[in-house]
Amino acid sequence: MYSIVSTAIVCGIQSILIQVEADVCDGMPAFEMVGVLSSEVKEAKERIRAAIRNSGIRLAPKKITVNLYPADIRKSGTVFDLPIALAILAAYGRIPREHLEGILFAGEISLNGEIRPTSGILPMVLAAREAGKHVVCVPINNVQEAQIVQGITILPGENLNQVIALIQAFFEKKWEYDDIDRELEDGLAEEQSLDCDFAAIHGQKLLKRACEIAASGRHNMLMLGSPGSGKTMAAQAVATILPPLTQEEALELAKVYSVTGLFEQRKKNFRERPFRSPHHTVSLAGIAGGGVVPKPGELSLAHKGVLFLDELTEFQKPVLEVLRQPLEEREIRLVRKSGTYFYPADIMLIAAMNPCNCGYFPDRNRCTCSRAMIERHLNKISRPLLDRMDLCVEVRRPVLSELSAKQPEETSAEIRSRVEKTQRVQQQRFQGTEILYNSQIPVGAMEQWCSLEPEGEQLLKESFERLELTARGYYRIIRVARTIADMEGADQINRAHIQESILFRSIDRKVWNWE
Repeated sequence: MYSIVSTAIVCGIQSILIQVEADVCDGMPAFEMVGVLSSEVKEAKERIRAAIRNSGIRLAPKKITVNLYPADIRKSGTVFDLPIALAILAAYGRIPREHLEGILFAGEISLNGEIRPTSGILPMVLAAREAGKHVVCVPINNVQEAQIVQGITILPGENLNQVIALIQAFFEKKWEYDDIDRELEDGLAEEQSLDCDFAAIHGQKLLKRACEIAASGRHNMLMLGSPGSGKTMAAQAVATILPPLTQEEALELAKVYSVTGLFEQRKKNFRERPFRSPHHTVSLAGIAGGGVVPKPGELSLAHKGVLFLDELTEFQKPVLEVLRQPLEEREIRLVRKSGTYFYPADIMLIAAMNPCNCGYFPDRNRCTCSRAMIERHLNKISRPLLDRMDLCVEVRRPVLSELSAKQPEETSAEIRSRVEKTQRVQQQRFQGTEILYNSQIPVGAMEQWCSLEPEGEQLLKESFERLELTARGYYRIIRVARTIADMEGADQINRAHIQESILFRSIDRKVWNWE
C-alpha cells in the first residue's frame, strides 16, 4: 500500500514543505530510503524500527520504500522521524490514510517511541499556514513555540502511540484542547528587564548623549577610552533604552532563535530587543553563521537589537571585515554547495576599544606606547569599517567628584521615553515605506526627508573637504543630524544639528590622524 505525509525542512530561516511517501509491498524484507538524504536522516530507519517495536506495534516483514521529495533539496536533521514512522504505519494500514491528510508532522523519535523536541519548529508552522494547512503535530516541548502562529491548531506529540490516538480523536472530532502552559503569551506584556541602568553611570554626559542619539536613530557607535572608563557599562545600558520589539519583529527574531535551537532564550522575554556580546575569540562562522548544516551566527542572533563588540582590536581581522556588508545590506548571504542561505542581520553595532595597547593614548603623560605600537594597534581596524560608524565618542576617565556625587542620575526609563518619542516621529515620516529609522534613509531620498537650512548646508560643505570625508561618511553625518533634529522636534536640519553630528564623526580623527 501507498501513503503520503507532509513535513517541512528549514533552509536559512525559511521553511520548505517536504512530502514523505511510503510504499509497502510483498518481497524480500528491506527498508530503503531515498531522496538526497544526509547521514542522520538515513539513520532514522533504525530509530523508527526500534520505536515502532517498543511501542507494541508488530509489523509483518515486507519491503518498505520511503521517498522524500522534492529530490533536489538535501534533507538533514531528525525532524523527519515522526512523519516517516506515520507514513509507514499508514502504508501498513495501521492508520487510515485520510486521518493524515491536511496535517504537517515534525519531530524526532527516540528508541522507546518518545517524541523529542527539535529546532526550527516555528518556521515550519509558518510554512504550513502559508501552504493552507490548519493542523500541525509537533513534540510537546515545542508546543509553546508553535503556538506563536495564529490560525493553526497544534497537536502536542508525547509518544508514538499517543500521536496515533490523537490523530484519530482529532479526525473524529473527539479531541479536546488541553490547557497548555501560556507562559510565552504572558511574557509578551512584561516590562524589559533592566540589568544595567543609566542611573548607575555617573557623569559621562557626552557618552550618554551619544548613546541616546544612537538608540533614537539606530546608528552604529564606536567608543574610544581608557580601561575602566565605563564603555562596557554604557553599551549594556543602551539595550535598556530601546523600545520593545513589535509583534512582527519579535516573530522574525523568534524564527532565528528557533532555527538555532535557542528559542528558550526568547520565550520569557519575547518582546525584548536582543543584546549579544560575543567574546573576541569568536570564529568567522560564529559571527556570520555557517557550519556543516548552516545556522545563523551572532549577527543574526542580534537582529533588531544590539551587537556589542568589546575590545574591538582583539577580534580577528576576517571577523571584523565580514561585518562590512551586513551593516549596509542588513542581511547575511551564505553560499554553500547545498544552496544559498539568507539570514537577517539588521543590527545596531556598538563597539568599544582602547586607543592603544596600554589604553591611555593620547595622554602622553601616561601612555607608554611607542608610535609604531600605537599605529599597529589602530591599524587592526580598517578604514572601511571605521567609516561605517555613525558616531565615535571619546570616553574619558571619570573624576572622583562625579563618582561620589549624591545627585541622582537620569534613569533608563526616562531616556527610553524620549527615544520612543523620537522613533514615533520617524515612523510617521516613513509611513508607507520599508524604512523604519533614520539610519536606513537611502541616498536617493535624502533631499525628501533631510532638508538642510542654508547655514547647515554650508557648514557641511566646508567640513567635507576639511575632514576629507567619503561619500558614505557625508551621508551618515546627515542621517545622524536628522536624528538630532527629530530629538528636538525640528522639521529642518540646522547648523547646530550638523555641528553636533560632525563632532561625533570627527573625534576618531584625533586618534587615527595624530602627529
